[in-house]
Amino acid sequence: MSILTILEFPDPRLRTKAQPVTTFDAALKKLSDDMLTTMYEAPGIGLAASQVDRHIQLLVLDVSEEKNAPMTIVNPRILEREGTQTCQEGCLSVPGIFADVDRSDRIRLAAQDVAGNPIELEADGLLAVCIQHEMDHLIGKLFVDYLSPLKRDMVRKKLEKQRRHAESSATASA
Repeated sequence: MSILTILEFPDPRLRTKAQPVTTFDAALKKLSDDMLTTMYEAPGIGLAASQVDRHIQLLVLDVSEEKNAPMTIVNPRILEREGTQTCQEGCLSVPGIFADVDRSDRIRLAAQDVAGNPIELEADGLLAVCIQHEMDHLIGKLFVDYLSPLKRDMVRKKLEKQRRHAESSATASA
């Protein structure tokens, strides 16, 4: 399995709308496996293909404590929503930043698995939040979009400062 590069905010490629998956083959399975490896290594609980610069409707997640329940969801569509919950979210594309986001508490989802078989899933709690978060990536939306413009600008500046610091540290140690 390969570790893929995760795009970071404000990279404009994160705003690309993902296209439906139409070919279910070994390359899709390998991408799913590589995304799971990348997600676990990061570490995170979800990753959308858009975050690794593959603009197809594919997401992987694992919200289990033991990190032993990986899921791959292809071409997801939310059929029903119920309730509201506020959850503090983070994102592998927005490292080190967390904010409260309101999401549906329960969802019912239609999708496909990595082999193209239809699946239907009901989710609540953290799993519902994670699915909705990753589905936002597929339409070019990030959790920071739920923040005020002022807070979003502060996040962008903080990440730029972190990148400059990391680059100068890397240069100094070279």
